[in-house]
Amino acid sequence: MTSQLDLEIFVQAAGDGIVAADADGRIILWNPAAERIFGFTAEEALDRSLDLIIPERFRDRHWAGYREVMRTGQTRYATEVLRVPALHKNGTPLSIAFTVALVSSARGYAIAAIVRDETKRWNEERELRRRVAELEGQLK
Repeated sequence: MTSQLDLEIFVQAAGDGIVAADADGRIILWNPAAERIFGFTAEEALDRSLDLIIPERFRDRHWAGYREVMRTGQTRYATEVLRVPALHKNGTPLSIAFTVALVSSARGYAIAAIVRDETKRWNEERELRRRVAELEGQLK
């Protein structure tokens, strides 16, 4: 059986970001990989709103979905990878991919996300699409 200490060691050592938020969207867990991805230390992130990493133009959509998950206790992103824009502490846009786990407790629901920074891959794909369009234009 896994002890709490073993779980904490795993969370701290994980290469992907692990971020958890309570029913109100306040950050309650932020591992070292999340620090690396987003640039915020745990001290800076804990007990702050997820707005910390959500680009302003996507916040209304995010919160509508978040409230619906908290109301229904259902999310489709436990098995599907969600790819969305995010923000680094320095304002640099990121492209992240993540899955979520909805956790229920006596205090209500919380969400835990396993996050990977896919900015490099996304930029490479965007450049490849640009180059393909350019080459197709030359064929016309």
